[in-house]
Formats: sequence, C-alpha cells, structure tokens
Amino acid sequence: MSVPGGMMVPWALLLGGLEAACRPQDDAWPGRRRTLELAGERLPEPYESLKILHRPLGRPRPGEWLAVHPEPGQSFAEYKESDPVRPGRRLRTIYIQPLGEFTGDQEKILQKATEYMGLYFSVPVEVRPRLSAANVPPEARRENLGATQILTSWVLKNLLLPRRPEDALAWLAFTSDDLWPGPGWNFVFGEASLRDRVGVWSIFRNGDPSRSEADFRLCLRRTIQTATHETGHILGMLHCVAHPCAMNGSNHRMESDARPLALCPPCLAKLCWNVGADPAARYEGLARFCEREGLREEAAFFSKALRILREVPK
Repeated sequence: MSVPGGMMVPWALLLGGLEAACRPQDDAWPGRRRTLELAGERLPEPYESLKILHRPLGRPRPGEWLAVHPEPGQSFAEYKESDPVRPGRRLRTIYIQPLGEFTGDQEKILQKATEYMGLYFSVPVEVRPRLSAANVPPEARRENLGATQILTSWVLKNLLLPRRPEDALAWLAFTSDDLWPGPGWNFVFGEASLRDRVGVWSIFRNGDPSRSEADFRLCLRRTIQTATHETGHILGMLHCVAHPCAMNGSNHRMESDARPLALCPPCLAKLCWNVGADPAARYEGLARFCEREGLREEAAFFSKALRILREVPK
C-alpha cells in the first residue's frame, strides 16, 4: 500500500521463519493503549452492535507484522477526515487487469474473486483482457527463491497508471507471477498505491487450486483476502490495529491465513460510509457466496453478523 506522502508499504512479506512462541500477556505491549482506544471508539449503529463478535487485537508474536512495523491504526473518525477516494459520477468501477498466463483453475479463481469483490465493495467489478507477461521488461524482473518475480513498483507506475480507465475507482493487476517490491525484500503477496488508485496482487503463493477441492478453496480464500485488502488500501483504509480484521497487516503466510476475511466494526463502518453500502445486504451476499464456495467458517460468521444487524432497531 502507499501512505500519505507517497511511501510504498507492502502488505505482506517474508522475513524468515515464524518464531514459535506463546503469546505474552496482552497488557504489556506498547501498542495496547492505541488498540483499546480504537476498539473502544463509539461507532454509529448498526456497527456498534457488531462489536459483540469482535475482540481487541492481541499482542503480536515475534516476527508478526506489528512486531516489526508498529503502526498507529486509524479510527472511523480519522478515516472520514482523511478525504479518501470514493465512488461517484466520475469514479464508478473496480477494474482487474490479468497479467501473464493462468491455468484453467486459476481463471476460475479470478472469476469467483471478481464476484466476491463486487459483493464486498458494492460497486461494479470488470475484468479487462489479459496482458502478456512479455510486457514486463527484464529490468523489472528477477530470479529469487526459485521463482521469476515481477517488481511491483514497475507494475504500478509503468503498466497500470498509464492505462488506468478514467472511471476507475480502483485499477488492479492480477498476476500468476511472484512479486517483490524492491531491494531488501524477498516477496510480497500484493501492493497498492492509495494516491494513484492502482494495485497488484499475485496468485503465485496461494497454492495449487488443481490439486483438490480443499486446495481450490484455500487458493480462493487467499486470493480474495489479498484482493480486498489491497483495494481497501486504495480506498484509503490503513492497516487495522483495533481487532482481528481483513485490514490487518501480515508478515508471512501463517499470519495472513489466520486473519479473517471479514472487516471489524470500525473498518466495516469506513467501507460502508465510503461506498454507501447497506451492511445487511452486503453480509447477506457474502454469506451466500461463502456457503456456495465451501468457505463454511466465513459463511457462518457473515450469517451471525447478519442476524445481529436485523435485530438492531432502525
């Protein structure tokens, strides 16, 4: 993602093996006060009522995102004051630009991810014709960790930005190649620029969806997780430090797999305020999608949240 001032901050990276350690007492870590402050922010209904389903974020383990990248988070009030990009008469559509070659099952993953993003953001999502990876020059490629990698900054600035549709609320490249953001980094799952409304994410490290139905579901979950996270950044949402949330930062695969697909109440309030979404209708669509695709844990959560929303007085 990019933060104000143009600094690029990748969402998820590999810093080495995860240190297996028990979680220390949560009241001892430096970010605890800010987490409680953000988790305790009084939200408008129906978002306040959803807090019963969400606990404050606990202390990060060694090697996790917040242990390496301490961040202040962002309240709902701060988000509204930040003047984020919003849909309107000029910006109406999320566009996806496939880049490179894809297997048949990877194509199916993209089709389903496109449907999910439309439900998630409550705006039209359109897939553009595929671009060949030959569009990426040698200087924006490298061999690392046994894979050919594409430089994310080149994709954002040189491939996407000059081609960005005039009505693009967000303009995302989806690639089958691995990604890296520059010197000192091993890889990233995705990266986005808040200022330029462009982003890129990769299916490369999401597993082989052709191996089994379980592998297909896992690949789908990982793909939509990164896509919605990066698009959230484009809409001005910073990493969440209030609750376990789809907008949490992640440093490695184990951490990202543990993150929920759902937004926490403050981040849900941000998104629905931004795009004008009905949270109940949104949860209803997401629950149906997840039930159909075998994402049972996510379907159960969305359904539970929907029941709470229906009980909140209008």
